Amino acid sequence: MKRLISAGLLVAAASALAAEKPLTLEEALASVDAAHPMMQAAQANLDLALADEKIAGSGNDATLTAEGVLRQGRPTMNGDDDWLDDNVSRLVLRKTLLDFGRQSGQVDAARQEANARQLALMDTRDARRIEIMARFFDVMLADARYGADNEFMAVFYVNWDDSRKRYDLGELSASQLAELEARYQDQREKRNRSLMAQRATRQKLANSLNQPGRLPSELAPPQLEQNDLPLPPFENMLPMALESNRKLLALKAQLNAVASRSDSIRASRAPTVDVEVIAGDYSRYTNTRDRLSGGLVLDWPIYQGERVDGRLARQVAERARLEAQAEQYRRELAESLLETLQEIEWLRDSARPAAKVQIEYRDKVLDRARAEYEMEMRTTLGLTMAETQAAAIRANEVEYRLALALARLEVLVGRPLAELVPQIKLSEKK
Repeated sequence: MKRLISAGLLVAAASALAAEKPLTLEEALASVDAAHPMMQAAQANLDLALADEKIAGSGNDATLTAEGVLRQGRPTMNGDDDWLDDNVSRLVLRKTLLDFGRQSGQVDAARQEANARQLALMDTRDARRIEIMARFFDVMLADARYGADNEFMAVFYVNWDDSRKRYDLGELSASQLAELEARYQDQREKRNRSLMAQRATRQKLANSLNQPGRLPSELAPPQLEQNDLPLPPFENMLPMALESNRKLLALKAQLNAVASRSDSIRASRAPTVDVEVIAGDYSRYTNTRDRLSGGLVLDWPIYQGERVDGRLARQVAERARLEAQAEQYRRELAESLLETLQEIEWLRDSARPAAKVQIEYRDKVLDRARAEYEMEMRTTLGLTMAETQAAAIRANEVEYRLALALARLEVLVGRPLAELVPQIKLSEKK
């Protein structure tokens, strides 16, 4: 029994340690396929499209119908004026043999719509991935900003508290003391906002992970290995984006669906040929009734009014709308691709070096402040340490923005960044 209790305590302790393990970015991204409302809605749209495809594919399936008729009639032969039973029970089997493209157009259209929904689901997944990354980075920055703001607040409080003693001794004026208190109160307010941001960013991260009731307590610093991956120039990436971007591919699939649907509507002017087999039983037999019969049925619509022309006109308008959307998105895609590449270039070539120099400068200032502190030339290191933390936050923010920009670039191009490296080598050989 004691061994069981000890084992249970060990398991509980191990579970507690596992629960306290910092959440990594990779673990957070692993929840991208969780049953999040965004993913559920996109999956439902795909399921609807697949159901429509199944319905379209079953349009020419055989039908077996049972018919029963209870009636009476007066014969026209033999001069009999009595009402006689004329009940009928039949089984009718019918199957379309030829429809001259009517069903195939409907099936192709439904299949293209399902393809578009599948691409939309993948696009939603990409958006979820970027959302999780952004919320993860927000928590990291909120924690760091709270630490720096708390350090600044402590410094300002000490300055104000010490100044109150100097004010009592007449070494400071009331306006100087008020200025120090105002600086402390402003920093305290900023620190408290940072504290609120810690909770708010965690709630948003928990929602993005589809775990709204479980706020992560601690996050592990992310390993952003793709931040230094070389990229092809804009001129090389634009054709890849126009070829592989999922939103653009979804619009093309919808255009193909319109074309197939139009073909199906045109085919509705053509005849259909069905095979029909009937097995029947009758309460009154005549020479014109058969217990078993079979044959071919030709159904040729001669006049349908404006039904076909109206449906075709609707598809023409739908095609024009989708072509306009596709052209507009091509332009927006080119703009977004250029802006994203420029942002990446600016972050790598300008923001990152500036943040690095600021860290180096702050490190030197901190070393000098420590030396002065050890020589009793300085009473505190708080302000210098807080400024060093602020410089580190700036550098981390650059790396986080760079990681998000690269993730957006993957979505725009429709390919993993690792696949772009061979494109660079190929362009260099040329």
